[in-house]
Amino acid sequence: MKTVDFISLGCSKNLVDSEMLMGLFESHGYRVTHDSDDPQGEIVVVNTCGFIADAKEESINTILEFVQRKQEGHVEKIYVMGCLSERYLADLEAEIPEVDGWYGKFNYRQLLADLEETALPVGGTHRHLTTPAHYAYLKISEGCDRHCAYCAIPLITGHHRSRPMEEILDEVRTLVQQGVKEFQVIAQELTYYGVDLYGEQRIAELIENMASIEGVEWIRLHYAYPTHFPWELTRVMRENPRVCRYLDIALQHISDRMLSRMRRNTTKQETMALIERLRREVPGIHLRTTLMVGFPGETDEDFQELIEFTKWARFERMGAFAYSEEDGTYSAEHYEDDVTEETKQKRLDRLMRVQQNISAELEAAKIGQTMRVVIDRTEGDYYIGRTEFCSPEVDPEVLIPLNEGPLAIGQFYDAQITDAEEFDLYGIIKK
Repeated sequence: MKTVDFISLGCSKNLVDSEMLMGLFESHGYRVTHDSDDPQGEIVVVNTCGFIADAKEESINTILEFVQRKQEGHVEKIYVMGCLSERYLADLEAEIPEVDGWYGKFNYRQLLADLEETALPVGGTHRHLTTPAHYAYLKISEGCDRHCAYCAIPLITGHHRSRPMEEILDEVRTLVQQGVKEFQVIAQELTYYGVDLYGEQRIAELIENMASIEGVEWIRLHYAYPTHFPWELTRVMRENPRVCRYLDIALQHISDRMLSRMRRNTTKQETMALIERLRREVPGIHLRTTLMVGFPGETDEDFQELIEFTKWARFERMGAFAYSEEDGTYSAEHYEDDVTEETKQKRLDRLMRVQQNISAELEAAKIGQTMRVVIDRTEGDYYIGRTEFCSPEVDPEVLIPLNEGPLAIGQFYDAQITDAEEFDLYGIIKK
């Protein structure tokens, strides 16, 4: 039985692609591993990210690392797939000829067909989950029809393409039968779901149908877009306890001048009204956002406006990054990258210090509350769990002493919060 080692880089959407291909390999008799500490398989598949400069550099370094391992005789074949090779295929083929095969973002199934010298494998929903057995990422669409000035994703993935609703629901039913209880719904822009297939936004209907499937415990929503928000979705979040009061909605900036230059199709006033309405319609909602500093033309005044907005909004979850010029984007072709790297880093550090204080206050306010927690794993002297307000890997966790057990991985418990740090909670099981 041949072993195939998969290395996944980048976002959770890439991870789903890896899991689909791993499932195909398994169904054809291969043994698969994922992100092994010491890959020793005959075949290595590197699923690359091509989003920003740091991600591209990590992808190329990973490929070169396995080229060296191949030259040293530790692996036999190296194949590359994903966003980086989708965008830079010709260049990569010329520069790294030691790779045995290159595949893009959408033709990766051809890899198995080429290895087997057979027809392209028939599609299916079988996935080899790399996450803990009780949760999975669920990709509902590909591509994006937004054209933000800084973003290369539409250049890589193309137009928005929704998956048929029944196909998604079938996948949910299959995963539930395998023991999955929690679904992280992901897309480049999930609020646009259904427009291409049905002529209207159907995300609320999809989520409501998912929540009606027996065995689904939590549904969490990632990567919404702030304009033309489908407000029926807030009713579903408010009324259905299986839909987490959590929304990941990247806002990027607040200065009207910056929003216009970024081609975000919104304004400061509209953004603030959106936040107020979301919190009014879904009491207790936790908002996760992403903000950008150092976009071309950002002045000290623009940045200070972003700081004041962050203090006003008091996001429960917030990430930030410095602008990175990407080939082929509107900003790369029309703007000078005129904010120095030093200034970008100083602004990023200051913004995150502000958010750290906000997070500390918001998490401390939970002390004394009883919250439903799912247990993900054990680590050191603690069980590590999450509330409905916490997405895996990126959000705060709940640390529960081992002597509160025994607790089962993947099971839900009521926990009383006893202490808090900036980005973590501590709790005990409510007897």
